[in-house]
Amino acid sequence: MLSLIVEHWVIASLAGLVGVVLFFIVAGTWVIPENESGLIIKKFGAPMPPGQLIALKGEAGYQADLLPPGWHFGLWRWKYRVVHVPMTSVRPGEIALVVAADGSAIPSERILGHEVDSDDFQNARAFLENGGEKGRQLAFLTAGTYRINPSLFQIVTSDNAEQFGVLDTELHVSTVKPDKVGIVAVLDGRPINSGDVAGAPVDGHDSFQRGQAFIDAGGCRGLQEQVLLSGSWNLNPWFVKVEQIPMTEVPIGSVGVVVSYVGKEHLDVSGDDFTHGDLVERGRKGVWIEPLLPGKHPINTRVMKVELVPTTNIVLNWATRVEQHKYDEKLAPITVRSGDGFSFAMDVSQIIHIGMKQGPRVISRVGSMQNLVDHVLQPTVANYFRNSAQQVSVLEFLSARSDRQREAFDAIKAALSAYDVECIDTLIGDIQPPAELMKTQTDRKIAEELQRTYDVQREAQVKRQQLERETSVANMQSEVVRSEQMVAISEKNALAVAETARGEASRVRFAAEAEAHAMRQRAEAQATATRLNGDAEAEATKAIGNAKAEAYREGVAAMGGDGFISVQLATILGQHQVKLVPDIAVQGGGEGGGLAAVMVAKLLRQEHASSKALVPGNGVVKPVV
Repeated sequence: MLSLIVEHWVIASLAGLVGVVLFFIVAGTWVIPENESGLIIKKFGAPMPPGQLIALKGEAGYQADLLPPGWHFGLWRWKYRVVHVPMTSVRPGEIALVVAADGSAIPSERILGHEVDSDDFQNARAFLENGGEKGRQLAFLTAGTYRINPSLFQIVTSDNAEQFGVLDTELHVSTVKPDKVGIVAVLDGRPINSGDVAGAPVDGHDSFQRGQAFIDAGGCRGLQEQVLLSGSWNLNPWFVKVEQIPMTEVPIGSVGVVVSYVGKEHLDVSGDDFTHGDLVERGRKGVWIEPLLPGKHPINTRVMKVELVPTTNIVLNWATRVEQHKYDEKLAPITVRSGDGFSFAMDVSQIIHIGMKQGPRVISRVGSMQNLVDHVLQPTVANYFRNSAQQVSVLEFLSARSDRQREAFDAIKAALSAYDVECIDTLIGDIQPPAELMKTQTDRKIAEELQRTYDVQREAQVKRQQLERETSVANMQSEVVRSEQMVAISEKNALAVAETARGEASRVRFAAEAEAHAMRQRAEAQATATRLNGDAEAEATKAIGNAKAEAYREGVAAMGGDGFISVQLATILGQHQVKLVPDIAVQGGGEGGGLAAVMVAKLLRQEHASSKALVPGNGVVKPVV
């Protein structure tokens, strides 16, 4: 019985002991899952120093150290409370900012807590013991998963960015596009030196991604001389602001002359022969002696200016038209006054060229291409033509235009060479002389042209008359030929009649001689008388015939064959009272009276038909004259 009691007591004692052990185990054991951490809150203990929020020496309150995943013993529930804290995740392509609730005060010359070694804020004790500062932190978290003590650090992600006055887009990884350049403004660091417009470049900060390295190297707050090139960058928006602008493009046919307002100390390298400006090496303040070649360049246009200088020929018009480059937009036609007191306007085109190596010298001297046009070319060209026009009259200026253009080229070329500008050509365009003067010249020219026109018209009329005469002659050519043939036939008929008459005369003479011989036998005296009478009559007839033949020969020699025949025919017509002037008169061209010859030929045919009736019946034919 006793043993049974002892056995029950032992069992009860063991059970109680197990219960006590289990109680203590449950009361002081904490299990933290793999994806969480344990935030320890000590319920009572020594108070923390004033202003301190996180306990480093076991004071009551939030403890600096987190419980990692696993089993943890000895943290009695009556003395400690453990809060399960999820892990902090930063998504790929984003960053997370950090705000510390405890630590040293940030000095007044800075706005962000400096970076300390704390394993990316996962070691709160190290952060505080290494001098971490409360407030917004210069360091930040990149993509990944972290065990962060939420009692000390607030993590700003794209999910809660608005609560901290940050845009969610600012927590994305900054990307500078390939054709852009990032202009950087730093919000923390030492002040910019007096006289500088931007912070000088410093080394070792990995394009502003390592803010603490930038500050430790002496980087200045404000606009930075250094730029961000294309790529992706992890940048703290509380520390860096980036503005993307297009890269500076220098087109083909031009060079870019850089005027830098930042850089090393100014040191002139232009030489003693260039006394109108200063040129410096790259990286120094002033006009760089080496221009930018055609292409795209990552130039910080907030602290530098790039003047484009065309290296091709530049045409400038003093006229109403404007070239594409717009340099001559303010130029207008040049108004000049001649030596005879007339004012007139003229268009001028000037072609210039600036060499690649001469571009920096031109910009150093005049400041810009527009200044070159406005302050050099405009007065040089305009004043030359004004002075030149005063030496001659308007008409002399117009008549010697090519000479004026050549003289202008020589004078302007010499003037521009002093500015390192090459004069290619000077061209005089439209000239607008006084209207009243040109009216007199125009009227004179019109009168001359009218006179020349009248002469041409008169010559044309003469030729037209000749053409009409020739046309009429050509149209009557067949009739003329027929008339000429009729005249020839008439001449032949006349000759036949004459031969017939001579034959008859011979026959009659032979008959008379025979009769005379017979009669001589009958009567010598009568024969002698008859012979003498016949001889005398024959000699008279012969003399008359010879005289007429001689007259005919002289007439033919004096008037020509056709003319003499026409006169003889007219005489015959008059003797027979034939009308010489026709009832209808037709006048034609040509010499020699072609139509009259035709009419005379017709009359001759009629006369020839009736001439047979004029032959006497006794056989004696009278010659027709």
